[in-house]
Formats: sequence, structure tokens, C-alpha cells
Amino acid sequence: MPAFFSPEFWSIANPELWAAVGLILFLAIIVLTGAHRTAFAQLDAKGKAIQDNLDEAARLRKEAEAMLADIRAQREAAEAQGKAMLEEAKIEAKRLEAEAKVRLEETIARRTALADRRIATAEAQAAQDVKSAAADAAAAMAEQVLTARLARTQSDPLVDKAVSELAARLQ
Repeated sequence: MPAFFSPEFWSIANPELWAAVGLILFLAIIVLTGAHRTAFAQLDAKGKAIQDNLDEAARLRKEAEAMLADIRAQREAAEAQGKAMLEEAKIEAKRLEAEAKVRLEETIARRTALADRRIATAEAQAAQDVKSAAADAAAAMAEQVLTARLARTQSDPLVDKAVSELAARLQ
């Protein structure tokens, strides 16, 4: 602005003077008509709209963060519930395994006892069959021995001699 203080600036032929005069008149008209108030009001309205948008964005961000925290809490709860269910399932599987083992042992014990009874019955039957066969064999042998003795007794000379001596004495 050093030109403002020079004498050539204030010359009527200087276009810079007329540009400055025009600027001052323009500003005076704006001030007198209140256009500056309208412009400031519009700028304030625009600023308020922007601030409202920023407030709405901040509110939405807080809601989104709250929803995210809620979703994370639900996920953690679901994971904890899943872990608990998995632990319960493992415990239940161990309990079922123990029950199955007990039932299997009981079944094996029952089948073993049944097999032992069948074996004992078969042994008793076999012993009975052996005794019966032995008795039959002994009876057959005794029959053979007696038959052989009877056959020998008819022709045994000692018996014949004893019978004749007995007959002679009895007479």
C-alpha cells in the first residue's frame, strides 16, 4: 500500500483510485442494504447445518460403538456358552463312556456266568454220560465174565469132583 500515500494515486486518471472508490462504494451498499447480515445469516445457517450434521454423525458413531460393544459382548457370551457346552459334552461323554464300560463289564460277567453254567452243565452231563457208559461197560464185562465162568463151571473138573463127592457123602 505504499502507492496509497503517493500523489499519483490520488490523480483522477489513476485506475487504481477508481478501483478503490468502487470497492468502497460496493462495501457501503452492502452495509446499507443489510446484505452482509443476510450473507452472515446464511453462513450461520450453513454452519449450523454442518454442526447438526457433525452432531448427528457423532451420535451415530456413539450408537455404532455401543452396538459394536454389544455385539462383542454377545460374541464373548456365545463363545463362553459354547465352551461351557463343550465342557458339558465332554463330561457327558465321559459319563456315558463310564456307563457303557460298566454295562459292558456287567454283560461280560453275565455271559461269563452263563458260559460257566453251561460248561458246568455240560461237564455234569458228560460225567453222567461217562458214568452211564462205564456202568454199561461194567455190566457188559460182568455179563461176559459171568457167562464165561458159567461156561467153565459146567466143564470144571474140580466142581464136578466136588459135586460127586458131595453126592457120595450125602448118600
